[in-house]
Amino acid sequence: MKLNVKNETSRLRAVVLGTAESTGGIPDLSEAYDPKSREHIIAGTYPKEEDMITEIEAVGKVLEKYGVKVFRPKVLEDYNQIFTRDIAFVIEDKFIKANILPDREKEIEAIRHVIDQIPAENVITLPEEAHAEGGDVMVHNDHIFIGTYYGEDYPEYVTARTNLKAVEAITALFPHKTVKTFDLRKSNTEPRDNALHLDCCFQPVGKDKAIIYKGGFLDEKEYQWLVDHFGKQNIFEIEREEMYNMYSNVFSISEEVVISEKKFVRLNNWLRENGITVEEVPYAEIAKQEGLLRCSTLPLIRD
Repeated sequence: MKLNVKNETSRLRAVVLGTAESTGGIPDLSEAYDPKSREHIIAGTYPKEEDMITEIEAVGKVLEKYGVKVFRPKVLEDYNQIFTRDIAFVIEDKFIKANILPDREKEIEAIRHVIDQIPAENVITLPEEAHAEGGDVMVHNDHIFIGTYYGEDYPEYVTARTNLKAVEAITALFPHKTVKTFDLRKSNTEPRDNALHLDCCFQPVGKDKAIIYKGGFLDEKEYQWLVDHFGKQNIFEIEREEMYNMYSNVFSISEEVVISEKKFVRLNNWLRENGITVEEVPYAEIAKQEGLLRCSTLPLIRD
């Protein structure tokens, strides 16, 4: 398989879509990796497996409608494998395995049938001290945008997923690209103040547009850089509650087609006003785990 991912919006040809089968039921509070999951475990509103299966299969149907080759992980019993974006990401023709939470290492083995189709020299494992998750890494043509956390208290945040060692490693792998980092707001307890990944507060869409949440960035200058880069007229600004509902975590099949949650009325209307076809799916149950459509997909090939 010849990988190719140079941005977030070129026509998608192949992707790994997560699975919600056999997720293992409601986790113990001590097993929750993010404050939104904790919130729903405590409230008794954690999503049911059958509802999550329905939601993710709806995405699969949309992808098939557009002729996208869809790979699925091997189902591991009682194991959450919804968020494939966490475990790896593709930049150009390189498949980069994330050094993620140790509890989730089995997930990468569950897509071994995909990895085995990639030339071995193009499968990259980051150095042990470099921690990165795919939700923090966005390829934007000549740029790579990386969400991280600069604070010395990084180890205290289970929500801080990509460190500066990973930024250094990715920069070394792609010296011909401009790497731009963003210091993200983190909270272990309040999901409305937690940008778990960069795609929880920002994402390019269409030819030249972007969705952004100002409050997700600790440094206003970094937020402003993105606004200036895309142009204020091309930016859809989301509010705190919309960030909590994961408005920026949609998924592009192409510059002309976006998969979005059906309840994102304000965003979906804006996308349509800008000439983008919106394929609406139900995804509010999966969103309770602080991840949405981009988190559930690992693009392998784009035109």
